[in-house]
Amino acid sequence: MDLRITCPLGSGKNYVPVRQYINKVSYLNRSKSIDNTKFYDFGDRKLFINRKNSVFINKPSGLSFTGYYGDPQPLKKLFWICTGKNDVYEDNWTKDHIYSTGYRKWVNAPPNELLTRTPEQVIQSVCTITKPDLQYPGIPPYIPSPDYGDKWGRFANYIEINPRLVAKYDGDRISEGLFGVMKILPAIPPSGGKCANCIVLSQLYPSISNDGSIYDGSLYCANLHSGISKNLTSDGLFGKMGADEQVKAFNDLAHMLGFKTGFRMPLSAGQLRVKGHEFNWYDHEKAFIDACVWAVELGFDSIYFDSGKHIIDRDGYSGVGDLPNHQQMAYMLNQIRLQTGRCDLAFVGEKCNDDYRYKELGLTAGTDWGKADNIFSVKHEAQKQAYNREYAAGPEVSNDNDCGQLRFEERLNRLNSCLWGFDDKYNKLPSYMQIHDIFPLSPYTNTHDSMMYVKKMNGSDAWTDCERHWAGVFNTSSEARQYTNNVYHIFENAIRY
Repeated sequence: MDLRITCPLGSGKNYVPVRQYINKVSYLNRSKSIDNTKFYDFGDRKLFINRKNSVFINKPSGLSFTGYYGDPQPLKKLFWICTGKNDVYEDNWTKDHIYSTGYRKWVNAPPNELLTRTPEQVIQSVCTITKPDLQYPGIPPYIPSPDYGDKWGRFANYIEINPRLVAKYDGDRISEGLFGVMKILPAIPPSGGKCANCIVLSQLYPSISNDGSIYDGSLYCANLHSGISKNLTSDGLFGKMGADEQVKAFNDLAHMLGFKTGFRMPLSAGQLRVKGHEFNWYDHEKAFIDACVWAVELGFDSIYFDSGKHIIDRDGYSGVGDLPNHQQMAYMLNQIRLQTGRCDLAFVGEKCNDDYRYKELGLTAGTDWGKADNIFSVKHEAQKQAYNREYAAGPEVSNDNDCGQLRFEERLNRLNSCLWGFDDKYNKLPSYMQIHDIFPLSPYTNTHDSMMYVKKMNGSDAWTDCERHWAGVFNTSSEARQYTNNVYHIFENAIRY
């Protein structure tokens, strides 16, 4: 049964999106799978009830979850703040850099050039790309997530972007990571046909120490219920636009371009905090669920769980602290779907293989099944997992442990295998890549190090810190530009198929 809700647009600051509420103390019994529950529709509430009709009394966390109460049209609000106007005009720069497949369009320009554009120019660029023929560009009053069906995550291409890499650097401050990602979105090939491309942010919530500064800590950690990371938000919007509205505006812009969106979420208790306090899975289960639900209400369509593998397989676990157990993880994923009223969410487990127990957790996709060096091996795996239409483990081009030494030819071969590794397109596996698999980073940039530590680049004698960083973080060689063009050709063929 489809639980997706079309929220009617409200007006003013009192607008509250439709949610599915349940009692804040009594919870459903943790079931091993959403399949082991019954669905009841009570009009104002929709509940999943365990077959044994038993309930679990959860220890209260003391936190009050309120959801999203921001402006119902945050992208229009952002444009107004930036320009003082409502009218959107066609962007001539975009028209001069357009890459068209006949079905989809995007921009072909170097990332360091894209990053120097303003938020106003980016919004007008997206409106220029997406406007219907013979019509003026504009920001729609309601921007839904693109509809690829409830099971879209089983077949999607996931593209992870570290916002800290493309953020604004100003002295000791790091900010505007959301703007940085928004600026390069028009140059990423969009979803095509029946297969979605999903943009995954490496960070959403604040890191544990020195968030928003060059002394920032690891992005493999998160301080929940402490707002949005200052690495992502804009200081210039303080008092004008809330952090939650900035996130929602980002998601709306990505959805306009046809992308699904997601974010990375740690699972290790030692890598999580709640308002700065130590996290444990007994006391803070509800706090974790609420943080995930809030992100979905800000517009995200998927959550990438780091590292989902070790819920089932503890071998090689290198995180810090306890993990939720099998039943607890299944219960939490069930609750996120229930409380948001969305059964189309994609839950991705890092390093999860084709073990059927990962599907029982409620996961949609896993990243464990190897790298795509051999397209025939990918095709074999696609056929092997074709029976399961709800969960599959797919291949990687690269991940967040890439040392940056892979040759361009090898990356192109893996990308080709990820997008074409099937004999029947309806059996395609999900695939995983990083932004440097589209726009190469500077040679030998280690993606794990960039997640662990701030690396402020200095690639030119530009006037500002951020322009010097942007010029240094990406590979600006002619070989890198040709590589990106080759990537575009592979995506173009997949879109046309």
